[in-house]
Amino acid sequence: METSNDLRRVGLKVTHPRMRILELLEEKQPQHHLTAEDIYRRLLDNGDEIGLATVYRVLTQFEAAGLVIKHNFEGGQAMYELDRGGHHDHMVDVDTGKIIEFESPEIEKLQREIATRHGYELEEHSLVLYVRKKRR
Repeated sequence: METSNDLRRVGLKVTHPRMRILELLEEKQPQHHLTAEDIYRRLLDNGDEIGLATVYRVLTQFEAAGLVIKHNFEGGQAMYELDRGGHHDHMVDVDTGKIIEFESPEIEKLQREIATRHGYELEEHSLVLYVRKKRR
């Protein structure tokens, strides 16, 4: 992605804080579900002097513009991820907090069938499984 074009495309002015936060969210890393505090710490580690309030404000703007998705997983802080346009669901390891993304055509089909059976059309959904590693 070209960061400045992404910002312009959604009607946001290109500013240093917006550019840096979007760049951090775009980085290929094992965990791309980040809290505002995670982003703030990474900015500090990289020498960026961007305040936590600015991080929250920018994330709110990104969410309103459709650039990020905000997740409120049970018992935790709000997590943000880039909206890549494709649908996926999540599993949260209750012991470690690790978030695992997954896709399942079977689950998607079953959810549509259930909605139809009840006389509805599925508009949108969010599925989060809270899991724990099996003990042997």
